[in-house]
Amino acid sequence: MDATLGLHKSTSRLRSFSSSEARQSNFRVAGRVDMLRIGLVMLQGARHVHMSTLQKAADECGIEISLHELRMKSDLTEADPHALVLPGGESTTMRLTGNHETSRLLPAVFDWIRSDLSRPVLGTCAGAILLSDPQDGGTSLIPASIDRNAYGRQAESFQAEVYSEILGRDFPGVFIRAPRFDSIDDSAQVAATHEGEVVGIRYGNRLALTFHPELSNDTGFHRWLIELAQEVAV
Repeated sequence: MDATLGLHKSTSRLRSFSSSEARQSNFRVAGRVDMLRIGLVMLQGARHVHMSTLQKAADECGIEISLHELRMKSDLTEADPHALVLPGGESTTMRLTGNHETSRLLPAVFDWIRSDLSRPVLGTCAGAILLSDPQDGGTSLIPASIDRNAYGRQAESFQAEVYSEILGRDFPGVFIRAPRFDSIDDSAQVAATHEGEVVGIRYGNRLALTFHPELSNDTGFHRWLIELAQEVAV
């Protein structure tokens, strides 16, 4: 599920801020945080494309964000993000890297997510697998089970329109060695469907998609994440 296809060509300028700059820019206006901190798990996979898509979405929303690359547990602590992105990639590699003693990022990320259902989280492809099956001895982060690589090999990857219930419109879905939801609890909300099959679910403010929204030119789901983070930030 390593999303390296050249399907996304963004001309937006990526604006990165150091953690100290982000903290200096964080002040409250009418009860809200002026600059949102978005954490991006940088273990492996389609992480860099998410960065440019997030910045483009923020520009379209007119919301200032600071992007924080998370590779170690200390990065998460220092960033103190308002929202989090778990990108696609290869879930086994992500587990090995993120659970290694030099990183310990994944246990910290899972604890961060579990601690508050209102925290906005976007998990795409392998990110959705990690949300469904964290394999850390704790509970699942979304009430659903997932079958890895259910759509087949890289050669069976495809692009197709999906309908997003949370966006209220069609969205160009890119499926790369995509997983498939085996079962979904009634407590989850359907977030996206493809030909009648559920390809995205929402649980609280956690959104799990089996496709790669960052590889399209549509920033809809990233705008959803940013706007939601703006709403819940205090």
